Amino acid sequence: MWRESAAEAFAGVELTDPVGAEALADAEQRLGRSLPSELREFLLESNGLIGRSGVDSVWPLERIVSGNINFRSDVSMRDLYMPFDPLLFFGDNGGGDQFAFVQQPDRPDIFVWEHESDSRRWVANDLRDYLRRSLAHGGDEWYE
Repeated sequence: MWRESAAEAFAGVELTDPVGAEALADAEQRLGRSLPSELREFLLESNGLIGRSGVDSVWPLERIVSGNINFRSDVSMRDLYMPFDPLLFFGDNGGGDQFAFVQQPDRPDIFVWEHESDSRRWVANDLRDYLRRSLAHGGDEWYE
């Protein structure tokens, strides 16, 4: 299902082997929270997605875990930015901006965190909408 959706939006999309259920459970334990159901389903089909211009539109599971742990534990991040606790980052634009699910409150919407301004704003209804928008247009401009 996710592979077909991604390929419809961008024929050159790169997908990888899926993640196992045990790896997902371990990741959730390390994060101290559940992954959004759409992201879990996606990762069970492909451990990440490389879109246009080689951008990690969806990070591999280990990067999701390490990136989110880093955002929450790095003291310098806490001093520079608003709290990241409500967000679960899963992809980027290749230029520093990151994409995240909002988990507090739990919702399927995707937001972009713009690293230069620390703004967080809505960009897609859910993961499918995010993939359609980001893969069809590519570049930094698709969400501006």
